Amino acid sequence: MASHRRPKQPSRTRVTVLTTAAAAAVALSSQAANAAPSEKLSKDEVKAKVDKLYEQAEQATEKYNGAKEKQEKLQKEISTIQDNVARGQEDLNKLRDGLGTMASAQYRSGGIDPSVQLFLSSDPDDYLDKASTLDQLSGQQVEALKKIQDKQRELAQDRAEATDKLKDLAATRTELGKKKKEVQGKLAEAQRLLNTLTAKEKADLAAKEERANRSSSERVQLGNTSSASGRAGAAFSAAQSKIGSPYVYGATGPSSFDCSGLTSWAYAQAGVSIPRTSQAQANAGQRIYSQSDLKVGDLVIFYGDQHHVGLYAGNGQVLHAPRTGTVVRYESINNMPFQFGVRI
Repeated sequence: MASHRRPKQPSRTRVTVLTTAAAAAVALSSQAANAAPSEKLSKDEVKAKVDKLYEQAEQATEKYNGAKEKQEKLQKEISTIQDNVARGQEDLNKLRDGLGTMASAQYRSGGIDPSVQLFLSSDPDDYLDKASTLDQLSGQQVEALKKIQDKQRELAQDRAEATDKLKDLAATRTELGKKKKEVQGKLAEAQRLLNTLTAKEKADLAAKEERANRSSSERVQLGNTSSASGRAGAAFSAAQSKIGSPYVYGATGPSSFDCSGLTSWAYAQAGVSIPRTSQAQANAGQRIYSQSDLKVGDLVIFYGDQHHVGLYAGNGQVLHAPRTGTVVRYESINNMPFQFGVRI
């Protein structure tokens, strides 16, 4: 007869040991799965990752530029409003002094008009709302009170506007700090990757980039740049004078630039003021959607979010400040996703 005894259950100690072993196996498996990324990347893999980080850094840079421009604009507006408030307060004080002089004259001639006395010890807005009191005032007093009331309302509006702009300024400064931190983080990660390369690998990449730069420069020299004229030509010539200047995020010259810093600086030398950021520059003139219709000095906008801009140099080349670690240089227009040109 078959035995009907229940099978012996593993002891609690044995279950714990098995569970621990299983957990260890899972951990080892996870470590093995994550081990691959820590392996040394090839030179080309490092370059691809670094290029992507630089692109992300430039996206953040243009947002940083926008926040910085907004901050500067708000600071100027707030300063103007505060000056207006100070002048307005002086005017209000003079109006009040004038009404006080009027009251003094009445006192000397036999006593202060009760309506004036009431005004001097209360809010004129509240006082003037009581229409019946106007009948007790002379025409001169009514005019003085109305001027005071108008000035007080104007000052209240200015102070409220200043308060709103100060709040906006605080939020903008916070955004500016976040974008600066984001840019610095991307650049630091790119540098960490570059530091994994050997000296020879770094030299190989630098030599490859130098060859590309020389080829682009030769293509521009062989091309026809006679279409550069007027202010666009002057802007292009100004940018040419800065070839070799380093890319620095947030820089607008004259010794270093980021992409939109170069284009805005170049057009400023030609006497033309254009917006600071690449996204704003994309809307600064007539759009040119065909590369064959571009003329030297036209702005060239790249990437779907319009975070990069350069100047058309002719013969399929652009003159621009590419990214951190590079200098102002020529490059093929096809090295980046072309969106459209902008004729200022």
